Amino acid sequence: MTNCIFDCSLPSLLQCNKNPGFLRVFSLLFGGNVKSFKLFGFLDVKNIPCARESVLYGSLGALVMGLGHFLATSRVKRSCDVAVGSYICTMLGYWFYCRYNLAQQRIRQRMLKDGMKNRILFEGSYLDPEKKQSGSERSDS
Repeated sequence: MTNCIFDCSLPSLLQCNKNPGFLRVFSLLFGGNVKSFKLFGFLDVKNIPCARESVLYGSLGALVMGLGHFLATSRVKRSCDVAVGSYICTMLGYWFYCRYNLAQQRIRQRMLKDGMKNRILFEGSYLDPEKKQSGSERSDS
């Protein structure tokens, strides 16, 4: 068995017990480092959250809708129009859905971080909410 860490050939990576990872195999197949991919010249798919999934779901929706419309009507131009329209709608729809969920997650993380900071700050002081409870109100288990 070859040393998988230092041997950078594709067959040795695939024979290793460890998962080589898609980016590692991709960089070995196509050479060089995997650089960020810019779609439409400005949309950096690697660094912008939700961009990759939006493009993938949009193209899948375009393929399904365009092919379905073509099989139903046998009109090529109209099917291409339906595919482009469904790509735009699916991509934007998933983009807003994903960004909304990401914003909610960041708000929850910020609230949790502030709560933990306040817990550490006020623990043991007269402002501690647990200290304000009387002995009879506490449930001793």
